[in-house]
This record gives sequence, structure tokens and C-alpha cells, in this order.
Amino acid sequence: MNKKSIILMSGGLDSLVALGAYKDELNIKLAITFDYGQKSVIQELSSAGKICRYYNIEHKIINLDWLKNITHTSLVSDEDIPNENLGTYESAKNVWVPNRNSLFLNIAACFADSYGYDYIIFGANKDEGQTFPDNTEIFREKISDVFQYSTLKKPKVIAPLINYTKDDIVRIAIEKRVPLEFVRSCYGSGIKHCGDCESCKHLKRALENNKANNYINLLFGE
Repeated sequence: MNKKSIILMSGGLDSLVALGAYKDELNIKLAITFDYGQKSVIQELSSAGKICRYYNIEHKIINLDWLKNITHTSLVSDEDIPNENLGTYESAKNVWVPNRNSLFLNIAACFADSYGYDYIIFGANKDEGQTFPDNTEIFREKISDVFQYSTLKKPKVIAPLINYTKDDIVRIAIEKRVPLEFVRSCYGSGIKHCGDCESCKHLKRALENNKANNYINLLFGE
């Protein structure tokens, strides 16, 4: 395959499974992880690094210090991360980072334009698309259209998991033997997943529904 891809790699479930399940099909060669002052940055960078070494792809870390300075939610502040009900407007507001996915994809588009990547992959999924507008198909479509005008390479944005729920994504991971032991989905800074934040609840529920109790014990320390 001559065409090649970049993936946004947070170390979370969606980016891990998008890489593990589609690495060969989409010829993924580069992963980009962003440090924007998030509480879990050390754990995310560690997880992303392990994933990239496992799949033997290049890994770049981009520092965005300024983004923390204009972010006013608990994802980066000293405030405790709330444990709101899943999928609510308030839960989204409490972890919102201004224009995050658009910014990340635009930076990836710079790499694509400079180094000739054909596709940019990010881990949007069906569950989070119900809460976060930058996880929807219309967002993916529109930002992909923008790159047809803002770059010479004209990379296409792909979200291979966008029609799948977290339950589906864990199932795919198990079927494809994706190393779930490397995942880091927690918003907090603890060594283990906290189990209380919205992201942890999504992951834990999906693992439970797939009877993947071994990973619950490993990731949550139960």
C-alpha cells in the first residue's frame, strides 16, 4: 500500500483500538500525542509510548503549554474531576478543552502536508458523539473538507470507530488481540484508573459488558 496515515494517539481506548485494528489496512506510520497540561499527561504519554513501541511506529509528542492557560475546566485545573452521569451536557462542559480536536487535527494536517500523509485518523466513537460535538460524523466530514483547501496534500480525516459504541470497541479489541493492558482512559493522575470519572465509567462498563474482568482488575486495581 503506497498511501500512509497519521493517527492522533492519546493512549485511550479509541486511539489504541483504531491503531491496533487498522494499522495495516490504513498503513499507519506516525502517531502524535499532545501535552496540553492535562492532569493525566504523564500516564497518557507513557501509555502512548508503550503502544507505539508495541506496533513499531514513530511517535511524536507536541507540547501545547498555552492551551492549558485558556482551559478553565477540571481536566487541567486543580479542581476535582466530577463524576457526572454519563453523556450529559454538564459532564462534557466539565472536561471541555477549547477547540481541542480541531486543533489536534489541524496540527496533524501540517505533518500530512509536509511529509505526504494521505489520511489522518482520530478515535471518535458513537457514545462520545452523543455528548461531544467534535466526535460526530458531521465534524469529521467538515474538517476533512477544510483540508482540501488549507493543504496541498489534501489529507482525508478518518474516524474508523465513529459508528461503534464503547462496548463494540472493546469487543473489536478482544477479537483483534489489541493490547488493552496499555490503555489509559482516566482523566486523573493516579497510577491506576480512578473508576469514577466519566471516561473511566465508559471503559469499565464496556469491559464488564464484554466479560473482560481480567482487564478491570489490571487497570482499576480491583
